[in-house]
Amino acid sequence: MGRIEELKLELKNLGREYAKIKTLEGPERKAFGEKLNAKKSELLQKIKEAEDSAESESLESLDLTAPFSENAPKFEFKKGTKHPLSTELDLVAKIYREMGFSVIEACQLDDEFHMFDSLNFPKEHPARDGYDTFRTEEGFIPPAHTSTMQYRALTRFKSDLEKYGQIAVVVPGRVFRNEDVDATHEHTFYQCEGVFVSKTANLGQLLAVWKNFFETYYGQSLNIKTQPGFFPFTEPSLEFQIEKPSALGGKGDGWLEMGGCGMIHPNVLKTAGIDPEVYKGFAWGGGIDRLVMLKYGINDVRYFESGKLEFLKEF
Repeated sequence: MGRIEELKLELKNLGREYAKIKTLEGPERKAFGEKLNAKKSELLQKIKEAEDSAESESLESLDLTAPFSENAPKFEFKKGTKHPLSTELDLVAKIYREMGFSVIEACQLDDEFHMFDSLNFPKEHPARDGYDTFRTEEGFIPPAHTSTMQYRALTRFKSDLEKYGQIAVVVPGRVFRNEDVDATHEHTFYQCEGVFVSKTANLGQLLAVWKNFFETYYGQSLNIKTQPGFFPFTEPSLEFQIEKPSALGGKGDGWLEMGGCGMIHPNVLKTAGIDPEVYKGFAWGGGIDRLVMLKYGINDVRYFESGKLEFLKEF
């Protein structure tokens, strides 16, 4: 037992002596109390001096000029790694850059105009309701899709139409939905939006771009197919599917829906100041989280936002 612990034990034992005061009377009681108080003050002073001395010795042994590692506690440090979503977002951006697309980041807080009005959503569209879309008290909107960036991409890169004859942009970003969270649904996740405009843009080019992306991403040739869909900002609208890659156990007999796409609606081009009689465009968008889940066999989307070290250590 160290000196400080001995003094504290002595102080504790002294405390028990105070119980005897009530058994004494008169001058004897007063004298006994004064003796205990004096002893208590003495012990408290000794404890303080011992603690100050110990702290001083500790500081003297610390070399403030030494590197952190010389003074650090002796436990193991492990180098961290990138979050799997960050790794895959970088890969997605790299593939599109190599295809000639510019990459810009999506906003994480937006407004009614960019979220709905610029995308040809009718005033009474159900997506504007609170059960589907989050809103702040000030009326701002955490974007429910990266399509909220279409107007910005079209206006920001409109000068490229004169310089290069086209706009080619992809927009990865975080989006937010008013979802009931479970293994396959999350209120916060990532998407990647693509926008292409030229005088000759067509559905064949759209399908070729997205097919090339998925073949590069999964490292194999893939069959694709589409089926009719509906989005206010594209016409016609399609849902895009790929055959299940062999890396995911596919044998050419299964299909995976990877997102929505279509030709940009003329109203969207007009709103951005682009003449739809001269220029055509196509757009597409899909989730990044699902790509990662399929690629690595992850069965619960909630792991990405959980901060679970057991999960992150796998990457």
